[in-house]
Amino acid sequence: MLGFTVLDYVAMGFFGVAWFAYHAAVELTPAGHRSLNAVMNQYRYRWMEQLVVRENRIVDTTIMASLMNGTAFFASTSLIAIGGVLALLRSADAVLPVFANLPFGQATTPLIWEVKVIGLAIIFVYAFFKFAWSYRLFNYMAIIVGAVPVLNEGNREEGLAVAHQAASMNIVAGKHFNRGQRAFFFSLAYLGWFIGPYVFVVATAAVLYVMWRRQFISDARLAALGRNHVQEPDAGRP
Repeated sequence: MLGFTVLDYVAMGFFGVAWFAYHAAVELTPAGHRSLNAVMNQYRYRWMEQLVVRENRIVDTTIMASLMNGTAFFASTSLIAIGGVLALLRSADAVLPVFANLPFGQATTPLIWEVKVIGLAIIFVYAFFKFAWSYRLFNYMAIIVGAVPVLNEGNREEGLAVAHQAASMNIVAGKHFNRGQRAFFFSLAYLGWFIGPYVFVVATAAVLYVMWRRQFISDARLAALGRNHVQEPDAGRP
């Protein structure tokens, strides 16, 4: 009824399956315990365990401020992206001939263009909600950190319990932040649909592979595990 072809529906289905499959691989399956996110979650716990024994927590507050500033940046970027996408709704007449003349491009109607643009806007709205909620959770974590007592012989159990609560809140905030970034990455694949379903499928597969590789076989994961020993330059070299 909207004028989409069978290939369009196949490409949309592949996009949805790829998004859910990545989500399941990282968060819902045992394989997710080997991901870079899972490795970093262990460092979040270790961070809070070190925080307990520090009386001066300037370093910890600086790290928390950095996390919140980064999340706020992405939330603001999401709003800008939403505004830019909504502006595309008024540019169909000027843009459609350009996309139709691109390699692998196909002629489309203003209605199809508007539906695609609305879909892209939904992705950015989802990302904004994730980043905004993550920002709020990092604030909650900061409050819990403020309640963590300095460890001594009389409050060891209480101090570690509150520290683990702060780490758990940190993990939840990081999870929602990662979901927002995931939406950003998949939005890049979604842009391929404006050219055509074939480009949409290829772009989705490429983004999925890059994200999977970074989580499971990247040098960053090896570094977090302590297995990536970079050869240092010789001392005698300039």
